[in-house]
Amino acid sequence: QKAGGIHKFMNWNGPILTDSGGYQVYSLSGRRRIKEEGATFSSHIDGSKHLFTPENVMDIQRQIGADIIMAFDECPPGNSNQNTLKNAVDRTSNWMRRCSKWLQENPPLYNYGQTIFPILQGGIDNSLRKQSIDELLPYAKCGIAIGGLAVGEEKQAMMDTIEHCTEFLSASQPRYLM
Repeated sequence: QKAGGIHKFMNWNGPILTDSGGYQVYSLSGRRRIKEEGATFSSHIDGSKHLFTPENVMDIQRQIGADIIMAFDECPPGNSNQNTLKNAVDRTSNWMRRCSKWLQENPPLYNYGQTIFPILQGGIDNSLRKQSIDELLPYAKCGIAIGGLAVGEEKQAMMDTIEHCTEFLSASQPRYLM
């Protein structure tokens, strides 16, 4: 931010995409706790505790100044049970609403807007994927991400899930397979 945003810092005028940290929280499974408020985790470097919320994750990405920013999501492991997957879908939808609200209430820092991509969840469960699509598609103004894959499920199940999701997504918007 002190450098005037990531474009000036990198001397790059092309588009830049940032991530919300949801996958990084997933990767810290032994060092994190996820609740509706957000995800608390301890640093693998010094053990310090941190809290990621939808709001502060939006603020971080706003300060970085990327063109495309990702909503904060809960990414469950590929072998999760139905209840865990359902909770992740519900929480991701709730967090998307909070991300959107924060962005509406806080003006851009630079001379351009930022586009947020919702992140679909639901594991390889088609009904939960459809629920996630139905709840998040209204927030997809310019694109959407398919998340929660390549996290332990079988490759063919992943491919089938991608095909299922794309049936319901607009071909006129980017689809980012995370």
